[in-house]
Amino acid sequence: MQHISLLTFLAAVLLGAASCGRTTPPEDTSATALPEFQNPLDVEFGDPFILDDGDGTYYLYGTGGGAEDGFAVYSSTDLVDWKNEGQVYFGNTEDSWNESAFWAPECYKKDGKYYLFYSANWKHNPTNEAENFHIGVAVADAPTGPFTDLQNQPLFEPGYPIIDANVYQDDDGKFYLYYSRACYKHPVESEIADWAREQGMYEEIEESWVYGVELSPDFQSVIGEPVLLLRPPVSMDDENAEWESRSVTTGEINRRWTEGSFTFKHDGTYYIMYSANHYAGPNYAVGYATGDHPLGPFTKADNNPVLEKNVDEGGDVTGTGHNMVLFLEDANKMYAVYHGRTQPTGDERVVFMDELEILSNGQLTVKGPTTRVIAHPLSK
Repeated sequence: MQHISLLTFLAAVLLGAASCGRTTPPEDTSATALPEFQNPLDVEFGDPFILDDGDGTYYLYGTGGGAEDGFAVYSSTDLVDWKNEGQVYFGNTEDSWNESAFWAPECYKKDGKYYLFYSANWKHNPTNEAENFHIGVAVADAPTGPFTDLQNQPLFEPGYPIIDANVYQDDDGKFYLYYSRACYKHPVESEIADWAREQGMYEEIEESWVYGVELSPDFQSVIGEPVLLLRPPVSMDDENAEWESRSVTTGEINRRWTEGSFTFKHDGTYYIMYSANHYAGPNYAVGYATGDHPLGPFTKADNNPVLEKNVDEGGDVTGTGHNMVLFLEDANKMYAVYHGRTQPTGDERVVFMDELEILSNGQLTVKGPTTRVIAHPLSK
């Protein structure tokens, strides 16, 4: 027993001596390499869209961001620190089909090319409409551009102004385009409209609706006729009527929006997320609907809205909306990427990322809006 104790003592002495001679501490292999994550990101974008290029680099597109008559892009390898890559698309040129209101870009990679879908006002305006929004498609060899239009005209002409293009490819390879018919000159009768007249607030309520249509594989045309997918509730006792009508009921404006849609598939169910209320106001919020086909029919969820202002609960975030979903397969996570406003950022729209979860019963939830330090998106 004494012999064993002596050996143990000598081993301890030798270990201590080795430790005293060490000039640098052992490497910490814990998850401290990832930078701190806290919303909002330092990017002044509305309508944000992140492209995962598949090589470890992410590209963030959006409305504004200092771009004049076009779009800028930021790049990042960690989703926290973003580098401004400059303006990648220039519109309102002598030769372009568009002239103003460059909104909601989304970029998709296909066959080694990058396709930018966006909204803008069409120069061709024989009836001098105040809102002449259409959807264009531009292409580039790199996510940082330069992007040039596939054709010198909008993707298609539905007969009314449209915005907020979103593209989804189904399992069979078919592409689908989703967009929002603008509120402009689209008065709709509903119980909300009746209520607004009775209150002496507004004589009519204009609405925007979300449509879907099959998209040609070359992204230069649509196939068939658009299908109405989502619209504001007609009845006041509809479970989604209250939150989708706040811009009207608070006296903000005589419009009800259904816009900024994003479609994806999870466990055999199609999810379409959408935003309601005025994009420039505090009541902008996000809901979702589900269906069995890319073109519906879709049923709105009973737990909407899944993302909204938090000032009523002591937070400082308002105007949360126009989201997309970023799928981080390595981290086995999904994130809602959206814009919002905070008291420090004022009227500027800034980008947020909060984890999105789909429960075992199919219910979708978003863990936000957050402004506290949270787990890094790429952490596992």
